[in-house]
Amino acid sequence: MDGDEFHAAVYTVVRQIPPQRVTSYGHVAKLIGMPNHSRHVGQALKFVSPDVQPPIPWHRVLSSSGAISSRGPGTDGAARQRDALIAEGVEVETTRSGELKVNLREYGWFPAVGTIAFQPEALEEASADADAQE
Repeated sequence: MDGDEFHAAVYTVVRQIPPQRVTSYGHVAKLIGMPNHSRHVGQALKFVSPDVQPPIPWHRVLSSSGAISSRGPGTDGAARQRDALIAEGVEVETTRSGELKVNLREYGWFPAVGTIAFQPEALEEASADADAQE
């Protein structure tokens, strides 16, 4: 899988995370068949344009502990992620150390590997089939 295919697979999976649910960078990596590439998932989501269509709900992806990752000093990414999650109805707690965290037992979305389409074409076909059945 080359870089463009990797990014497309990440975006396809992330678009399937339901509202009021979150998953981890590592789980997205597992779902696309690249279990050792969780940091690459973060990089793929780091610069997603808010104008991309269909939207990519990047804010629904967290660290494996449920923590919202810092975007570095002087950035507001963690606050924007917190605000987007709260707007969807996800509770975000601030720990004693100041870390922003989501309870993965309550809000986690962890489908089994092989049950989620990760190629854009497969997702489009599944959507078309569902529309045809309605």
